[in-house]
Amino acid sequence: MLTRFIARAPSKLAARTVTSQPRIDHEGQHPPPVTQFNEHELMFQENVRRFSNNVIKPLVREMDAKAELHKSIITGSFENGFMGIEVPEKYGGPESSFFDTVIVVEELARIDPSVSVFVDVQNTLVGPLIMQLGTEEQKKKYLPKLVSEWIGSFCLSEAGSGSDAFALKTVAKKDGDDFVITGNKLWITNAGHAQFFLVLANADPSKGYKGITCFLVDRDAPGVSVGKKEDKLGIRASSTCPVNFDGVRVHKSAILGEYGKGYKYAIECLNAGRIGIGAQMLGLAQGCYDVTIPYLQERKQFNSRLIDFQGMQHQIAQVGTEIEAARLLVYNAARMKENGINFVKQAAMAKLFASQIATTTTSKCVEWLGGVGFTKEFPAEKFYRDAKIGTIYEGTSNIQLNTIAKHIDGEYAARAK
Repeated sequence: MLTRFIARAPSKLAARTVTSQPRIDHEGQHPPPVTQFNEHELMFQENVRRFSNNVIKPLVREMDAKAELHKSIITGSFENGFMGIEVPEKYGGPESSFFDTVIVVEELARIDPSVSVFVDVQNTLVGPLIMQLGTEEQKKKYLPKLVSEWIGSFCLSEAGSGSDAFALKTVAKKDGDDFVITGNKLWITNAGHAQFFLVLANADPSKGYKGITCFLVDRDAPGVSVGKKEDKLGIRASSTCPVNFDGVRVHKSAILGEYGKGYKYAIECLNAGRIGIGAQMLGLAQGCYDVTIPYLQERKQFNSRLIDFQGMQHQIAQVGTEIEAARLLVYNAARMKENGINFVKQAAMAKLFASQIATTTTSKCVEWLGGVGFTKEFPAEKFYRDAKIGTIYEGTSNIQLNTIAKHIDGEYAARAK
């Protein structure tokens, strides 16, 4: 009956009816939910979770107080294959997937978002740029080290270029076959640990942002200096420092990709980076929720568990739903990227929503816990502090809204044609 109805129906109705059917893949099977992991992903998740619980968790408070990553976590991140996740086997890497990066970033953030962003930058910004743009010589020099021992930093932000990311004052003046880089970068994640930097500098200011070029600069190059670590509200163990380039001379072979295309490369990698930050904020929210709910199940007031009060139940259900919605956005954006589908809007949505949910979740958890939630004895207050950065770095929430609105405008304009 349904077949006959579709055959007789007007074309628009038929089209709507057909497309409402579940999508079938080429092997005749329904595609799995975006939240369903394959065997490899489950094993990898378990490995990250084990490392997080056994190695990171006992050190979280100490690292937050000292504002420093413990050496065992840095070495352990390399030893467990968390750095250089997508690096090809020919360069010593596991040649794994972008979704594996999302898994590790999310899982680490459930215990400590500082460790999460340490791994995130290596895998969503530094490694991919070298893999995609590097010459064979550059790949052979940097990729094996990224997997085994070296940490890289991405140097874009400056005092006058935050959201206006390409209003750069750092210049790279051509001198024969060399370029001389002069300028100061701010808020550089992992700078305190980095062995090299990806530096965005303007090689031809007369061309505006089209003069911006990306350079590979080793930390030990004369003229490179890393400033004092920032004393931050949250993600305190993560190294965030200014990096200064005082007449740093590099050969033209240090250019990563093409001359004058640095702005394009930065935009592309930051789109992927937003999925990574979305995963970090998702893990942070889930981690705070996970340590709070058991307390609400045990704590009693007026002879009833806190979780038995209907007012509390409604709040818990609302937050749990929002975390799951953030998960769907983050995972979907990651799966789209992996499958070569344009994911820019979805990445912005994932980052925007996950950072909002991290903020509201941690705030609610502190409230639900009462006095204990306001102390450093319980993890919620640290998650609360850590969450705020999610609305700021890798593009502020307003920048994400701009991106989303631009894509929506374009989509509806295309439909009207």
